[in-house]
Amino acid sequence: MSQKEVFSSRWALILAALGMAIGTGNIWRFPRILASNGGGAFLIPWAVFLFLWSIPLLITEFAIGKHTRKGPAGAFGELIGKRFIWMGCFVGFCTLAIMCYYSVVMGWCVKYFLASFQNLFTDTNIFAAKTDFWQYFLNSRYQPLVLHLASMAIGAYIIYNGVVKGIERTNRILIPSLLVLIIIAVIRALTLDGAVEGLNYFFNPDWKMLLNHKIWLDGLSQSAWSTGAGWGLVLTYATYMRKREDIVLNSFITGFGNNSASLLSGLALFPAVFALAPKIPLDAATELAKTGPASTGLTFIWMPKLFAEAPLGKGLCLIFFLVLSFAALSSLISMLELGTRSFMDAGMTRKSAVLFVAISGFIIGAPSAISMDFFENQDWVWSIGLTLSGFFFAFAVIKFGPTRFRKKIINTPDNDIQIGIWYDIVVAILIPLEFVVLIVWWFYQALDWQLEWWNPFRVFSIGTCIFQWAAVIGLFLWFNRSIGKKLIPERN
Repeated sequence: MSQKEVFSSRWALILAALGMAIGTGNIWRFPRILASNGGGAFLIPWAVFLFLWSIPLLITEFAIGKHTRKGPAGAFGELIGKRFIWMGCFVGFCTLAIMCYYSVVMGWCVKYFLASFQNLFTDTNIFAAKTDFWQYFLNSRYQPLVLHLASMAIGAYIIYNGVVKGIERTNRILIPSLLVLIIIAVIRALTLDGAVEGLNYFFNPDWKMLLNHKIWLDGLSQSAWSTGAGWGLVLTYATYMRKREDIVLNSFITGFGNNSASLLSGLALFPAVFALAPKIPLDAATELAKTGPASTGLTFIWMPKLFAEAPLGKGLCLIFFLVLSFAALSSLISMLELGTRSFMDAGMTRKSAVLFVAISGFIIGAPSAISMDFFENQDWVWSIGLTLSGFFFAFAVIKFGPTRFRKKIINTPDNDIQIGIWYDIVVAILIPLEFVVLIVWWFYQALDWQLEWWNPFRVFSIGTCIFQWAAVIGLFLWFNRSIGKKLIPERN
């Protein structure tokens, strides 16, 4: 299929890439992971792995997408041969599996934003009357399902309108608005009495924590999750890059932009939590590290109650959930575009492809909207699966030849910045090693969580990961040849 659309400018591409990277992982996951590792010391390994995992993989994705002009499956086939198309299929499937329940999360964010808006016009705090996330929301089963449908429909409408009129126009509004709202939240949080304690917790590291292997592994997992590196999303957007577009600079901007959003989110959340928690009363550090069902503890249980204790807290609550909704939407549309691009590569029109992806995503995601066990299982399986996706990208570079890949595909004359041999070392040696260490660590933890670690029907078992990954990989291996014929027609 010929390429018909490209981003109109570098600014448009960067906004789209930032929209992909900046999501609920920055606002929801980052503060909790930092708190579970004792505060500011976590920032060091988190920053280190930006350079040892995220940015190298972002460079890889930008380069492959720009070079092949295909989605993940077709890109792997073009780069290293048709027999490896199944790897690209797994990358795409893993991200689309996340999309199915990520839309559910966006529905939660929208629900809480609407509730916050309603709360502005009442004399009492409607959140304070609810004891937890389950009673407020999940016990009403139809609401998550309806909001999951609404979220998927909003994202699909944007993608339906194409790259320039859909993705580009939306991100021109979403990302600057997101930045402004976060800054407003930061300013308000920093003016609360007691906010300085939150800043000390955020930026004053306990150096002894760096001797604990867990903080380094959590730093790697947070960097991998938050930046979107290895998801295939950047690769998909890169298929719409203009020819004279810098791969390396755009990768660094995306990585640093994502981490900056996380820091701003921390500046809004930590001062607010430490200033307001004693009024409930709660221990701030303890509550920050709690997860709750599907990791909803801080975001959907305690933050609304904390805001209720602040002057102008209802307005701050409204801003917080609007930011969360914008962040979720900007990431959701990138996942929808990955699926749409993949089916367009196989010959479908954009309109048919986006309808198929959105409808399928709603149906597959419906169990996650009505069952927390199913939601947590899918999050466990496919969030860990992302590390396998990242490894597959590293494998593709190794198979192609790291030095050859760097010189031929990355360091083109269009690049303002040329990268050196450090890239070869990180992608060919460090990323595969990081993948092995991270997988072993996660599975080792699962041995403690589950007595029947082998059982594929346990929520957090090793068996459920291996079973679902093997089923998906086996399916794609079986159909690898027929998929290849669709994506990469024989050339005469």
